Parts: sequence; structure tokens; C-alpha cells
Amino acid sequence: MSFVLHLIQTFSLILCFTFIYKREILMKAVILKDFGGVENLITQDIPVPLIADDEVLVEVKALSVNPVDIKTRKGNALAMKLKDDRPVILGWDISGVVKETGKTVTSFLEGDEVFGMIKFPGHGKAYAEYAAVPESHLALKPANVSHEEAAAATLAALTAWQVLTHAGIVEGHRVLIHAAAGGVGHYAVQMSKYLGATVFATASESNIEFLRDLGAEQVVDYNKDKFEDVFSNIDFVLDAVGNDYIERSLATMKPGSLIISIPSGAAESVAEKAGAKSLRGERFMVKSNGDDMKEIASLLETGNVVSYISKVFPFDNIREAHLQIETGKTRGKVIVTF
Repeated sequence: MSFVLHLIQTFSLILCFTFIYKREILMKAVILKDFGGVENLITQDIPVPLIADDEVLVEVKALSVNPVDIKTRKGNALAMKLKDDRPVILGWDISGVVKETGKTVTSFLEGDEVFGMIKFPGHGKAYAEYAAVPESHLALKPANVSHEEAAAATLAALTAWQVLTHAGIVEGHRVLIHAAAGGVGHYAVQMSKYLGATVFATASESNIEFLRDLGAEQVVDYNKDKFEDVFSNIDFVLDAVGNDYIERSLATMKPGSLIISIPSGAAESVAEKAGAKSLRGERFMVKSNGDDMKEIASLLETGNVVSYISKVFPFDNIREAHLQIETGKTRGKVIVTF
């Protein structure tokens, strides 16, 4: 009896030490110690996350930085949602390799290359060497697409795809896209073209040829011309600017047509202003969705959509990536790699 008891105690100790060992495997992560400037982004060694039954552990090869990261870091956007879940680790966009799978996971195997926007609008914790990711938020990365290109095509590409499909864009529609050379915009131009729409855009002069190459029919330099004097008979407007762009866009639209504004704070104003002119206005927030990621994977694989990456920073320089996004002048995407 004592021998059996000894075996049980020994086995229990082994399990205990195994659990502790697993918890103490460390990874590099960027912690937001407080809301404010980039000096609050601190690199630390923390335990590799444990995964739930429906999650996979992804070794992150590349991640994307978005305007929502900057807004949250400053104390806006999702800050209030994350503030009590310490440590706060920003980021939602990843591409990497599956290192471990949960008990109920069936879509992925260890070694698979995957990408996706994780747990948005929750706590994604993408600024780290490893991420615990719900199976339902990922897609297989196409073999002909780099981790950098895949990480770029997550939050921004998902936003564009979900907005355009929500709006019901089909062949023959006339679509106007503001800030068209930015993260969301450059994907929206390509996706609108793929869906058969005629695409119009606003951007700075330096981005006009870039957008024409992506499929825009006509591009207005917002520094020189008033777009509402140029465009008309528009079926759908994707507004990534807000402010007076909402009211000015209404002057370009067909009766009964739709404008969707994605900047935070535009929810009430866009619906109210559009409704006053018998038009439809909505605010839209992207959500993690693995099925939509599969659609984007297909578009990337076939070349119907490509990611434009303006700058790549090493993980240790993630502060510089934030400062680049803060300029408001980024063409395409900013990527951070390990």
C-alpha cells in the first residue's frame, strides 16, 4: 500500500514540475506599462501563454501595426476594455507557425503557417514571440505569400473585405474610397475592383499613380481639388477620414446609397448626417473571422490582392513603428518582424 502511495506521490510531483516548467518557459513581449507615449512600450520576458482546447499556439514571425494600436496606446479606442487585463499587450495582426494545438482543434497541425487578426476587439496580445489564438480566427497562409505580406493582410484587409461585402458591392457599382493609399484603403481599392466596381479615390499627389496601378479609375489629390466637385453618382463611400469628409461625401452620392465611416467617433454623426439627406450612413467595426480570412487568403494566393508594405521594423524597434503610423502619411502597411 505504501509503495502504491509512493508511486502516486511521485507521479503527482512529476506532473507538478512539468506544469511549472511549462509555465516558466519565457518569451519576449512588448508590455504597455501605462497609457501614453511610446516610452511606455517596454520589452520584457514573460511566460509563453497556455492555450485553451480551441486554440493554437503560434510562433509569431511577423505582425502588423495599425492606427488602433496607437489610439489604444494613448488611452483611447480599446484602452478601457484592456486596462484591467494585465499585462496589457497590444496588437492583433500576426503571421507565424503553429507550434501546438488544443484538444478540439481540427483545422491546423503543428508546423502549419497561418495568419489572422486575433481576438479583435478583445485582447489580442500580438506583440509577442508567441500568441494563443482561437482556431476560428486563423487561415492557412498561402505558400506564395511571405509572413510580412500575410501579417499586413489582417485587420486592414479584413476591414475592407467586411465593409465591402456588408455594403453588397457588385459589378457596376461606383465606389469612392477616401485615404485610399492607407492600410484599409489600398486593400479596399483592389477588392472593389475584384468585385467588379468602378473605383474612385482620394489621396495625396504622390499616391495617385500607385492607386491607378491598383485599379482606381480616377484619383483626386485632396490637397488641390475638392472631391465633391469631381465625383458624382456614387453608390458607396468608404470613409477612413471622418470629420467634414462625411458631409462632403454625401454630395457625391446617389439617392438611397450608403456611406460607411470607420474612424472611431463617427457612429452617430454619419447616420444622422446621411439620414437628413435621405441617404444611409453607418459606422463599422471589424471583427475576427476565420472564414473571412480564408477569403483573403484566396485573394492573396491568386494575386487579386497584394499587400503593399512601406516599412519593416525589427521587433526591438516597435516604438519606431508606432511613430511611423502616427505621421498619418504611411502608404500601405507597417510591419514588425522577429
